[in-house]
Amino acid sequence: MGDPGPVAGPTDTLINSTMQLLSFGAEQATPIREYLSQNASAVFLVSGQGEAHVYCVHLGAGGEIGVHEAGFAQLFLVVEGSGWVSGSDGRRQLLAQGHGALIARGEVHAKGSALGMTAIMLQLTEVTTPADSPS
Repeated sequence: MGDPGPVAGPTDTLINSTMQLLSFGAEQATPIREYLSQNASAVFLVSGQGEAHVYCVHLGAGGEIGVHEAGFAQLFLVVEGSGWVSGSDGRRQLLAQGHGALIARGEVHAKGSALGMTAIMLQLTEVTTPADSPS
């Protein structure tokens, strides 16, 4: 989609200065009007600069990625199942399908799932959220 223009951002909840929980379901989306689009919408999540990596993360029942420092800013988006993320305080924040977390570079964090979860993880050197963008 290139430049997202005036696209609504996700509904978010600030957990601390280095982690936000995100909701990116259809109810947060803005219709796509370009390219003769029909019944299509999008939620602008972040833009970024520098080195980037994209992963599809699969966590089975009881799966966990242990406590570590984020080498990159991470956008972690649950696309199936449910799980949790925790920040430096160790408190688990529940995530369901259509929700995610934005984890700042350097944040000590962990991720896991009791029942299983699939998530897309985007790692970027620098991240800008809709809240950071000038209006």
